Amino acid sequence: MPQALTPLDAAPGWRRIDLLSDLHLSPDMPATLARFRAHLAATPADAVFLLGDIFEAWVGDDARWQAGTFEQFALELLRDVSRHRALFFMHGNRDFVLGEAMAADASMRLLSDPTRLNAFGHTWLLSHGDQLCLEDVGYLRARAIVRRPDVQATLLALPLFARRALARHLRAKSRMHQTDPGRWADVDDDASRDWLKASGCDTLIHGHTHRPATHDLGDGLTRVVLSDWDYDHGPGRGDVLVIDADGLRRIEPLT
Repeated sequence: MPQALTPLDAAPGWRRIDLLSDLHLSPDMPATLARFRAHLAATPADAVFLLGDIFEAWVGDDARWQAGTFEQFALELLRDVSRHRALFFMHGNRDFVLGEAMAADASMRLLSDPTRLNAFGHTWLLSHGDQLCLEDVGYLRARAIVRRPDVQATLLALPLFARRALARHLRAKSRMHQTDPGRWADVDDDASRDWLKASGCDTLIHGHTHRPATHDLGDGLTRVVLSDWDYDHGPGRGDVLVIDADGLRRIEPLT
């Protein structure tokens, strides 16, 4: 395990939890954003867990105060969600600089990665999933650097226009790399088993890889992968994992 495991107990009154990841929201994805808003308006969930890469790029919490920006819109959207249900956010590789200031303004709780969720008499291990892609050595090295507090402080000290330009550059490079998701490094099953055994959980739930599936890891252990979302290109794709008293199930976003 990368750090001391953080436990989280579901509130006694909760009857349903929704988990989503990899929406990659941006001004360039209006249909995806609309589907996200529609699901949040329709779901009966008592809690929503956002497991990373909710935003295509987050350039800093200070951007939320710029009138008319996507970040200001995102703040208002998340505030509206948290007025009706508990809201939790786990960092991904695209939105890891979203900070306590934004979370506080949105009434949203930040989660450690991984987090052990105790809900409905069961325990679930939640992660974004990128730390388990052990074959992606270059990414993991870069991740270790950019997650350092001093590096993040240097990045956030740049003028906002410079951060936006850097985000556009990185998105362009990422799109070139993502032409064939089948070639991306996948989550390592041995590492997943190690995490599950260390946490005392039997089910790992994660995103990041854009390969929605349920994997039997043996010995009663399971790895469940969330889908990414894209309703702006092609027929549309996306899913929500629902946890309730009946267990875990996968559904399409509600409309």
